[in-house]
Order: sequence, then structure tokens, then C-alpha cells
Amino acid sequence: MRILVINGPNMNLLGIRQPEIYGKATYDDLVSMIQEEAARLGVGVAFFQSNHEGALVDAIQGAYRDGVDGIVINPAAYTHTSVALLDAVKAVGIPTVEVHISDPDSREEFRRVSYIREGCVATVRGHGLAGYLEALRLLVERSGQQ
Repeated sequence: MRILVINGPNMNLLGIRQPEIYGKATYDDLVSMIQEEAARLGVGVAFFQSNHEGALVDAIQGAYRDGVDGIVINPAAYTHTSVALLDAVKAVGIPTVEVHISDPDSREEFRRVSYIREGCVATVRGHGLAGYLEALRLLVERSGQQ
């Protein structure tokens, strides 16, 4: 099984960006955590991060072309604005789990809207970086490989 982990805008600034909300761990720390869990689960994992909406759409479409079995996505701010990401996830039909480090539903009103959620098999929010590991496990369980 191969899983692509996609992160949207400003996720490359983990550890710097609002540590009171997102914690002090860096993006590299997140990647290491996910790699360790993927190895434990026996699945391959690749990573993509961009601050550009079109690049995220291209990564989702590329996952289809490359035969990826599952996507974990934190669209970050694009969660609340991007129909394009929703359309891409629906178009490729790859099981996708939406992840948020914080719980957007407990924050500002505008963050309570998630366009991409409609195209996802699950959403994990408010579990910190561990939410990514939960998303990996959900995809593996869903595939029947564990």
C-alpha cells in the first residue's frame, strides 16, 4: 500500500507558526513521525507540501496517475475556500482522510466550513500531529491490509 501525505499552505512553518495552536514540532518532525508509523504499518509513504492551490490539485491528480492507494491531506487554509481540491479528490476516487492539527470547529466561524470533507472517507481533527498517524491507520484498516 502506498499513501501520499499532502500538506497545504504554511504547514512548512510548523514549530514557528502559532505554536500555541500547532505546537513546537517542526514539519521535519512531522515527516519523521509519519515515516516511523508507516514503517510500523508496512506501507509506503510519500510527502508533498505546497503553499499553492494548483500545485495541491496537481499532487492529487498525480497520485491517481502514480497508483497511490490513499491520501492523507491537511489542506490548511484551503479547507475553507477550495472547491478545486474537493473536485480533484472526487475526480481521482482515491480514499482520502482530511486531517487538522487543531479543531477548526472550535476556532473562528469561517474555519468551520470544510469544502474537501465531502470527498473524504474520514476527518481527524484536534489530535495534534498524532492525527496524521490516526489517518494512516484508518486508510490501512479500510484497505484490509491489517
